[in-house]
Amino acid sequence: MSFKYDKDNLFKEFYVAKDKDVALSKKKTVEEKENDVHTNRIQFFKDHIELKSKNPSYYDNVDINFENLLKVYQSKDPRDTFYQTVFGMSYAAKKFSENAENEISDENIDQ
Repeated sequence: MSFKYDKDNLFKEFYVAKDKDVALSKKKTVEEKENDVHTNRIQFFKDHIELKSKNPSYYDNVDINFENLLKVYQSKDPRDTFYQTVFGMSYAAKKFSENAENEISDENIDQ
């Protein structure tokens, strides 16, 4: 039986890369550190793109577009790029929108 990736394997590998990036950051907060350095996560995606091209059967159990994820992580601000792609707005705009919705909900509850 040959090796097959599953979501759990990939998530574990990704979080190892993310933890390495966080350790490289000189920022103060965890949120800032997670969004500062992306070197190891970029390498993670490059490695999987190469491995998938050589051994596509390893990825039969998962449907992940490593090329698109690599593009996101190579952008100037991966978090903003992700939010722009998924929600059609920047991270800051999405947070502002969520906070405004929460305030309206809180006001409705108080009435």
